[in-house]
Amino acid sequence: MAAAPTSHQLAAGAPWSSLPRGGFRALTDSAPASVRFSVGRRRAARLEVKAAGNIFGDYFQVATYGESHGGGVGCVISGCPPRIPLTEEDMQGDLDRRRPGQSRITTPRKETDTCKILSGTYEGMTTGTPIHVLVPNTDQRGGDYTEMAKAYRPSHADLTYDLKYGVRSVQGGGRSSARETIGRVAAGAVAKKILKLKCGVEILAFVSKVHQVVLPEDAVDYEALTLDQIESNICRCPDPEYAQKMIDAIDKVRINGNSIGGVVTCIARNVPRGLGSPVFDKLEALLAKAMLSLPASKGFEIGSGFAGTDLTGSEHNDEFYMDEAGNVRTRTNRSGGVQGGISNGETIYFKVAFKPTATIGKKQNTVTRDHEDIELLTRGRHDPCVVPRAVPMVETMAALVLMDQLMAHVAQCEMFPLNLALQEPIGSTNSTPALAPDLA
Repeated sequence: MAAAPTSHQLAAGAPWSSLPRGGFRALTDSAPASVRFSVGRRRAARLEVKAAGNIFGDYFQVATYGESHGGGVGCVISGCPPRIPLTEEDMQGDLDRRRPGQSRITTPRKETDTCKILSGTYEGMTTGTPIHVLVPNTDQRGGDYTEMAKAYRPSHADLTYDLKYGVRSVQGGGRSSARETIGRVAAGAVAKKILKLKCGVEILAFVSKVHQVVLPEDAVDYEALTLDQIESNICRCPDPEYAQKMIDAIDKVRINGNSIGGVVTCIARNVPRGLGSPVFDKLEALLAKAMLSLPASKGFEIGSGFAGTDLTGSEHNDEFYMDEAGNVRTRTNRSGGVQGGISNGETIYFKVAFKPTATIGKKQNTVTRDHEDIELLTRGRHDPCVVPRAVPMVETMAALVLMDQLMAHVAQCEMFPLNLALQEPIGSTNSTPALAPDLA
C-alpha cells in the first residue's frame, strides 16, 4: 500500500483523495508541531430554541410575562440591589396611572391592576434576589374576539404573529396587548425609586400632542414641571388650555368609533454624567430601543431631533461655560442631555410618537386566515387615543434604561479610584440643576 502523502506533499498539490482511511489524523500527527491540531468525530449539535424578546436590560434585568386575557401579567426583576425599602405601594401608584377605565377617554375595561410581590423582599426590604410581581387579570371578555379568530385586524399584530409562529393568542391580542406593559411599569417603579435614592433622578412625561393639537415648545418649563401639573387633568397635559383642546379632540373621535394618535414628551432631571457607552450602547440608542418597544410607538427623537436639521452648526452647537459651582455646563441643551452617546449632566428630554389605536368601531376591509376578502367590524374595549395612558409607560422605559446604565457605569468606572480632576462619584451632591431646552 502506498504511503500517505506528507503535509509538505499536500502543500505541493497532492490530492486529498490519496489519503487512506484515517489518513487525515495520521497526517496531522506527522505534521510539524506548529501546525498540528486535533480532529475528532463531531457529535450532532443539540438544537435549542430560546425564547427571545421578553427580557430587558443587562444589569437591572426585567422579564415580563402574561397575556391580555390569561390568568395574569407581571414581571421578574433580577439584579435589584439589596436593602432597598420596597412594598407593593411603591409600584401601585404608577400601575394606577397606567390602568384602564380611568376616564371616558380611555378603554372602559375595568381592572384594578392590584400588584402582589411574591418574592425578593423580606420585611419590606429587597434581598438582592429576583423580585416576582404578579397582577391578576379580572375583567376578561374572550367572546369579544370571536371574529378575530378568523380574520386579521388591520394594522394589528394578528397577521405577523401567524406568519412568525403559526399560532397566536386570539383573545385581546395576547402579548401584543398593552397589558403586557404592566410588568414593565411595576419594574419601572422600582427603578425610579432607586434612581431617586441614589442620585436624585426625576423622570416625568406628559402629553405634548394629540392629533393636530400641539403644545408649544415654550409652554412647559422643564426645570419647574411637577407631577401634580401633569396629573391635573385626564389627558396628562400640564397646560390646562391645551389639555382641554386635546380632550375635545379625543371625545370627537371616540363618539364616532374612531381613534387618533399623539406624542409623549419625557424629561429626566439630575441624571449623573457618564451614563451610556460609545458606539452600540449610546444612551440615546438605548432610549430609542426602549421607547420603540412600547405598543403603538412609531417615532423617537431626542434633543433638537428632526428640527435640528433646519439649523447650521453654529446655531445648533451647545457652548460650554463654567457655572458658579465650578461645573462644566452648556448654555443651551439642543443635545438633549446626551453627547457622544454619554449623559453630560444636563436634562435629558425626548419625544415618542404613538399611532392611532388600531382597533376601531368602524367596518374595515381585511382577509381571513383562509385568505378570503371580508369586511370586519371589531369588538372589544380599546382606547380612542393611547397617549394619556402611555405617559407612565414612557417614564418606565426611561427609568429602566437609566437604572441599567447606572449599574453598568458603577461596575466599570467606579471599581477603582476616580480621576477626581475630571470625574465625580455617582450620587455626589455636586449634581447640576436642570436646564430647559433652547431651540431658538
